[in-house]
Amino acid sequence: MGGLFVTGTDTGVGKTFVASGLARILGDRGLRVGVMKPVETGCARRGDELEPSDALQLLEAAGSSQDVHRVCPYRFDAPLAPDVAARRAGQRIDPAVIREGFRAIAESSDFVVVEGAGGLLVPIWERYTMASLVADLGLPLLVVVSSRLGAVNHTLLTLAHARTCELSVAAYVLNQLTRDRDEAMATNAELLARSTDVRCAGIVAYEPDAGQATVETAAAAVRQAIDVDDLLAGC
Repeated sequence: MGGLFVTGTDTGVGKTFVASGLARILGDRGLRVGVMKPVETGCARRGDELEPSDALQLLEAAGSSQDVHRVCPYRFDAPLAPDVAARRAGQRIDPAVIREGFRAIAESSDFVVVEGAGGLLVPIWERYTMASLVADLGLPLLVVVSSRLGAVNHTLLTLAHARTCELSVAAYVLNQLTRDRDEAMATNAELLARSTDVRCAGIVAYEPDAGQATVETAAAAVRQAIDVDDLLAGC
């Protein structure tokens, strides 16, 4: 079983877009793709249920019939860090539940794509962070970077913390979130290449409606930007 943990330098950087595109590409290759979004906040309420839109997009991308409650065991309506959202809902996030769900998904999958919430230092419960979860799951990281002013600092901080936690980083990918290319966007790739030995898997072009994009659109963008075979070799 192989896998990747898709994290970001911040929230709203395009993790779901990249993760779902990758899941669809792997599924199209005939792999049994498992997906997981362990915690999702900012969920809309549909009747008596909170709907985890990111987790559902991942399931659609993988063509999977996995139980959404296992794929996303914790969901909250408040668009806040998992620890805070859980406390406001009167709940406690148990990392053991996430680990158990991951093992069950991994057992029936050839490859697992796990998408985190926010970045590596986001608290899941008290001092147990996304980085703690990555370490427990033993997956290499794919870091999604929003290519904008500040991206270099955010990326290097993320990579430094991953190194401190002895996490494996397969690559990072630059994601262009705006149509207009400013000087920061034009120079981020070159500066990062000179600042770290971690490789850039590619640059995902601007997609006008990335937040509402179909999984086919995401897959096309990821396929064009990333050499998936090369990325998987690093896993």
